Amino acid sequence: MVLQDIFVGRQPIYDRHLDCYAYELLYRAGDVAQAGVSDGNQATSQVVYNAVLEIGLDKLVGQRPAFINVTRDFLLSDYTAVIPPNRVVLEILEDVEIDGRLIGAVRRLRARGYRIALDDFIYHPHMQPLVELADIIKIDMLRLDDAQVARHVARLRPYPLKLLAEKVETREQFRRCLGLGFEYSQGYFLCRPEVVKGRQVAPNRVATLRLLARLQDPSVELRELGEIIGHDLSLVHRMLRVINSAEVYLAHKVESIHRAIILLGTRFVAKLASLVILARMEDQPAELITTAITRARMCELLGAVAGGERPDAFFLVGLFSTLDAILGVSLEAALSQLPLTEKVRAALLAREGILGEVLDCAIAFERGDWDTVTSCGLDRSAIQDSYLQAISWAAEMTSHIR
Repeated sequence: MVLQDIFVGRQPIYDRHLDCYAYELLYRAGDVAQAGVSDGNQATSQVVYNAVLEIGLDKLVGQRPAFINVTRDFLLSDYTAVIPPNRVVLEILEDVEIDGRLIGAVRRLRARGYRIALDDFIYHPHMQPLVELADIIKIDMLRLDDAQVARHVARLRPYPLKLLAEKVETREQFRRCLGLGFEYSQGYFLCRPEVVKGRQVAPNRVATLRLLARLQDPSVELRELGEIIGHDLSLVHRMLRVINSAEVYLAHKVESIHRAIILLGTRFVAKLASLVILARMEDQPAELITTAITRARMCELLGAVAGGERPDAFFLVGLFSTLDAILGVSLEAALSQLPLTEKVRAALLAREGILGEVLDCAIAFERGDWDTVTSCGLDRSAIQDSYLQAISWAAEMTSHIR
């Protein structure tokens, strides 16, 4: 199985403080239409092979645990031998046949150090042996109503396991899960704005938005860029720290923004300044900023393949696509404060043009919406490679700028 035959992405799993605890691996094997493929054993084997051996878990999830869906046959086989126990959580699917052989296999895996999660859990008496072996139980918030969720929590609380709420859609739902005692949450709620009717962008954030827009303007020249950045000593300090890191790699240490612009160019320095400014919004979860940076970089890389616009425009569209979640206002309200081109505005609000198509592709990959990914018309291997490069670049950048 070669790398281009499979898409492998990830979805964050958050703790109670909205820090990223782990990532679930999302995948699409071969040309199968959906992740829930008929040959689940082949799909599991392929994602494990690609994630662990071809791509490498470090590239996909850093040092965090990776949740991997596994089938009955996978658990009964020797496939797990290639997976380091300290790096993964084996997620048993809800339709697995439970019998003595399976329970024995799970018990042996736990003895070897593997953590076990039960996916899409709905309690039935025949699942009791697995409940007693589980480290984490995932409850689908869309399949059960509030009363059913509360009953499941009460039933499971006596066991020494953690509860994970999956398919959490809003911040309000996340807070309800906290109140019920869930230790972890999973879903796309972090990238969805918690919009309060009538709320406007805070005045200090308006200035930040306009600064970001000015930095991304292709007409900004060396001297003006140096002046924009130089007025903010904290920004200068953080930028020099990144510029002198191994990621950028310059032969000699740079001690001024002016020198950095000469060596690296106005566009790179402007892009870096935008990332630092965004990361300074410390009232937002770190993973939301990481998502914005990853999306921006992926759009930029895909834009180089798709063509039709400057790379800066693709980067800007990806970066600004999370402004609604960061600012807690509608995207329309956030963009109304910015002097953007019509192409950029149309891409962000209506996914129009090549900018919008690339943004759609990046967001779809981020969410494991493989049908949208495959219909975007871009080369499959280029999409996977862009995603891997983007998450690696974002991890390196955020390690220096926060």
